[in-house]
Amino acid sequence: MPVKVGDTAPDFTLPAQTGSTVSLSDFRGKNAVVLYFYPKDDTPGCTAESCAFRDQYEVFKNAGAEVIGVSGDSRESHQKFAAKYNLPFTLLSDKGDQVRKLYGATAAFGLFPGRVTYVIDSQGIVQYVFDSMFNFQGHVEEALKTLQQLVK
Repeated sequence: MPVKVGDTAPDFTLPAQTGSTVSLSDFRGKNAVVLYFYPKDDTPGCTAESCAFRDQYEVFKNAGAEVIGVSGDSRESHQKFAAKYNLPFTLLSDKGDQVRKLYGATAAFGLFPGRVTYVIDSQGIVQYVFDSMFNFQGHVEEALKTLQQLVK
C-alpha cells in the first residue's frame, strides 16, 4: 500500500552523500521534511527538479522544513551530483529501492523509478503527496504551498 496523506511516515535509515547516515526519526519533533524520490542523478528531469529544490532551499528552511532527496544511486554518485549542481540538502542512497518500495513510490509506467514528493510534518505525519513524473517544478511548488499552510 502506498503511503498517503494522514499516514505516519515510515521511518528509515540510509547513507547520505556526506558519509553519515540519516534517519527520518532524526527530524521528529524538530522539523518538517520534504522527502522527494527521484529516478537518477544527473539526468535532465532529475537535475531540473533538484535544482528547483536548491533554488527554493532557503524558503523551505525558513518554513521549518528540511529537504531530502532519495534515489537508488550510490553515495559517490550523490556526492558528484550535489557538488556539480551545488545542492545544499541531503541526498540519500536507497540501494535496492527498499525505502522507495516502503513508501510505494515505485515505478512510473512500470519501467522507471517514480518521482514522488512527500511533505511530512514535524510529528511524522504525511500532509501531502505529489506524484508526477514530468512536472518537476510542481514538486517544489506544491511542497511549499503545503508547508505554508502548515505554518498558518
